[in-house]
Amino acid sequence: MGAAGAVFDRHALYELCVQDAPAAVGLLREIHGGGASRLAEDFCGSAAVSRAWARLVPGGRAVAADIDAAPLAYAEARAREEGVASAVGFVKADVLADERIGEAAEVIFVGNFSIGEVHGRGVLLAYLRRCAARLAPGGVLVCDTYGGPTAFGAGGLTRTRLLRLAGGGSAVVRYAWEQRGGDWRTGMVETALHFRVEVGGEVVRELPAAFVYRWRLWSPRELAEAMEEAGLKFGGVRSGLEVGGGSGGEVESGGAVVVWGRREK
Repeated sequence: MGAAGAVFDRHALYELCVQDAPAAVGLLREIHGGGASRLAEDFCGSAAVSRAWARLVPGGRAVAADIDAAPLAYAEARAREEGVASAVGFVKADVLADERIGEAAEVIFVGNFSIGEVHGRGVLLAYLRRCAARLAPGGVLVCDTYGGPTAFGAGGLTRTRLLRLAGGGSAVVRYAWEQRGGDWRTGMVETALHFRVEVGGEVVRELPAAFVYRWRLWSPRELAEAMEEAGLKFGGVRSGLEVGGGSGGEVESGGAVVVWGRREK
């Protein structure tokens, strides 16, 4: 897919505006600490991290799983274009129900706040136990989430990205994260992502509510406690990687974090 075509695809716009896949790969390898080469990306969406892993990690292999066929189809096409199709396996699966997906992984990554797709603690514990079973000894499970004093309030942020087009010229991509509101009593929030693409000052593509999520916003403490209960040794919490996101700018100002646990050797 050329750059001009990419600006019209919501998955490409998401990767451009929201993700930094190479930085995620670096962080995951650093957290693992042992030269990991086998990644599992659950709730993978367009599998940007799996594809970057295959490009950047010597001998790197990844298994990218998602229940939605549309982003998987996009991810497979991009993997072929990037020359990494042989190193990334794509699995259409419900990671909350399937007992085992692919070979034992050294790193399992649940990014883009998608651990929030798990709405109940019982389901969360069952999923984390499956992750512990899927990990190789010494492997790590890494999840990201966000928080802070405005985490359950309505708010948003906007950003602008410049995309060079094939054959010259550029497109301006305007991205907005909207948190429509939340309830701290239940931990539920609703968010939406909006995109607008302009070329030469003309709007050529507008995608209001391109992605809408209704998440259970797990706090770092909740995730850490659940990981321990599921048989993983809690590893730590550190600043997250999301380029955009959050409520009222809270994520941008440091509310995004990654939480990880390790399967002991």
